[in-house]
Amino acid sequence: MLIDRRWRLLLSLCLAAAFAVPALAQQPAPDGTQPGAAVKRPKPKPKPAAAATSGTADPIAVAAGGAKPTLLGQYGDWGVYTASPGGKKICFAIAKPASSATTPPSKTRNPSYMFISSRPGEKVIDEVSIIIGYPFKPNSEATVAVGTASFALYTQQDGAWIKNAAEEAHLIEAMRSGENAVIKGTSAKGTRSTDTFSLKGLAEALDRSDKDCK
Repeated sequence: MLIDRRWRLLLSLCLAAAFAVPALAQQPAPDGTQPGAAVKRPKPKPKPAAAATSGTADPIAVAAGGAKPTLLGQYGDWGVYTASPGGKKICFAIAKPASSATTPPSKTRNPSYMFISSRPGEKVIDEVSIIIGYPFKPNSEATVAVGTASFALYTQQDGAWIKNAAEEAHLIEAMRSGENAVIKGTSAKGTRSTDTFSLKGLAEALDRSDKDCK
């Protein structure tokens, strides 16, 4: 699942406008898994512009891929926007964590965000992306837990996406009815992070996004 891939490229380094495309056929995955395995890693997703790393870029503007974003509504802790970068319509719901923690606690990082986007021109609906605020440990996985359900995340630089595309609908379903989504990962320097996102208003936000980006 993974750009035009250009507006997505903008998304991963500040949010995640660079999303997934399936891994190239007959190529081994980064962890050595051979084609034909039950779960395939997606093709590495390009990262957005370096502004994201600095923490100075507006995540909403970056998610909009350089086009002017329009606020469709604020639902609880989630804002819903639409934009048309390169004439291709996108819709996305975005939120920042209700709480963040690192181990050791003295470590600092850039802001983190979760956004869920739809791109009707690519037949993509409700794709989950996370910008964590630091480069992940290379070839490491992160996790997102909603209640008792846990899902593995594929990571690249400071971005994370669900590892098994077949599970994404289940993740969205869990998030629609859940209270919090907890993201855990490890940085390239070994710092462990935990980000807790409130899911208040997410169901309504996704309904609005899906309605606008059918």
